[in-house]
Amino acid sequence: MIERTPIFNFVCYTLLALGLVIALLPFVIVIIASTLDLETVNRVPLPLIPSGHFWENVQTAWVRADLGNKLFHSIIFAATVGAGKVILSAMAAFSIVYFRFRGRYLIFWIIFITLMLPLEVRIVPTYSIAANALQPFQAILDVSGISWLIAQVTGIQVKLEWGLLNSYPGLVLPMVATATGTFLYRQFYLTVPDELAEASKMDGSGAVRFFWDVLLPLSRPNMIALFTIMFVWAWNQYLWPLLITTDPKFGIAVTQLKTLIPSEFGLPDWNVAMAGTLIIMSPPLILVILMQRWFVRGLISTEK
Repeated sequence: MIERTPIFNFVCYTLLALGLVIALLPFVIVIIASTLDLETVNRVPLPLIPSGHFWENVQTAWVRADLGNKLFHSIIFAATVGAGKVILSAMAAFSIVYFRFRGRYLIFWIIFITLMLPLEVRIVPTYSIAANALQPFQAILDVSGISWLIAQVTGIQVKLEWGLLNSYPGLVLPMVATATGTFLYRQFYLTVPDELAEASKMDGSGAVRFFWDVLLPLSRPNMIALFTIMFVWAWNQYLWPLLITTDPKFGIAVTQLKTLIPSEFGLPDWNVAMAGTLIIMSPPLILVILMQRWFVRGLISTEK
């Protein structure tokens, strides 16, 4: 055990305070810059005294970036991705832990290895499938000769197409699977006493009822913590939504930051860009604040 002394406490609190200042300094600068006018925000050095142009800058950013529509899409996108990751990872971990089938450990490690494959690595094949989700089935028909046979017999050329560009399925489905969530749920399920499963089986409960009535209520803090993490992660995604949303009317808020950043020969209104940044970062920040108690409990609680 580390002995707590006044000097040790002073050093720890000093380091914590320094880390807090470093973490909050960019956020404070964004807030201050969002309250300044065009002339003041371009001064060097930047004044650290807030001004009274905040609401004016917020209104300009809201209209220029169409943030009302884009925030709506972002909330649906991030919430659906977060909920999908929670549900899919809970079911995957449940099947790996509680169903005795050959190769389940191999399946788990294959899922776990996908942590080394970020979205950027598989972006090209993922986009190709999203552009036409039925392309793999079309390839099977072409390779097997079934499409040629149908064309010879009926004269009908089989072309399977289902584009997911500019749609919620195209945004959400490639990002729902998560090895991190599956690993976290597996580790939690392994701590659940086997007596609960045996007692549930003696009461006549099947696998679905045991999963729904016993495991899910026990894992509620874990579900909330995982949903919060994945919501923030999905909200901050930039590359995939930028590729999949080719329609300017369909997109998310994060990708709209590029419309607020001044171009090389544009008006350097960084005050409007900082106001838009505050608007875009507010929903995940509010979610983390509201879910903070459950979030911490789900990550560090040992009471099962």
